[in-house]
Amino acid sequence: MRIGKLIENRASSDIISSTVDTPMHEAVALLASHRIGAIPVMKQGRVAGIFSERDVIYRLAEEGEACLSRPLGEVMTTPAITVDRDTQCDGALALMTRRRIRHLPVLDGETLCGFISIGDLVKSRIDEVQTEATAMRDYIAT
Repeated sequence: MRIGKLIENRASSDIISSTVDTPMHEAVALLASHRIGAIPVMKQGRVAGIFSERDVIYRLAEEGEACLSRPLGEVMTTPAITVDRDTQCDGALALMTRRRIRHLPVLDGETLCGFISIGDLVKSRIDEVQTEATAMRDYIAT
């Protein structure tokens, strides 16, 4: 399955994101209030990086609470590793495993059209395996 199929029923306007100028403490509050692990960080309508729970932990360990007033542009992970709609889900999962990341912005050219997590991809794969298993059981039963 391609990433485009995975995100086809999601509106890009529903993606929770922030800008490079947003203070870190506001982004942390955004993560907490939406119960999410990461957000794309935007600059002039393009993905400039990703801000995740890991960024919070690393910065707090290095700098203490003083980092909370810094803008995301200074604390985010950059450059963002991205995929496009035509990327196969298995390929995206392998990329995430290899790069040790849990979130990927999905781009249409340079425009953000989706944001997926490793959980989205694992769920998709499990659904595929269950569908295949059901088809195999039906085939054997007939």
